[in-house]
Amino acid sequence: MSATGQLPWSATGTGVVVTVRLTPRGGRDALDGIATLADGQAVLKARVRAAPTEGEANAALVALLAKAVDVPKASVGLIAGQTARIKRLAIAGDPAALIAALSRNIASP
Repeated sequence: MSATGQLPWSATGTGVVVTVRLTPRGGRDALDGIATLADGQAVLKARVRAAPTEGEANAALVALLAKAVDVPKASVGLIAGQTARIKRLAIAGDPAALIAALSRNIASP
């Protein structure tokens, strides 16, 4: 968990919404734990090898999250932050199962 005890995801009626801070050209595709921004918002730190051009980094992030929670890529959608470092993604599925999978796959610092 982040220092404030907040989590970067929340359950919705159709799945989970996750707030991510993405680092493109990060050398590897990985989820790097949870961080707290200056405004107190919790984010999931993610890095991808892809460059932030033509949506490549966003596509790599969708694939990374889909793999982490074991859902098809079509179940993960970018809902905010198309060109920003901070992004919000929706993952469709059973909220409890998705949150459990996210928790398992995050190595908090």
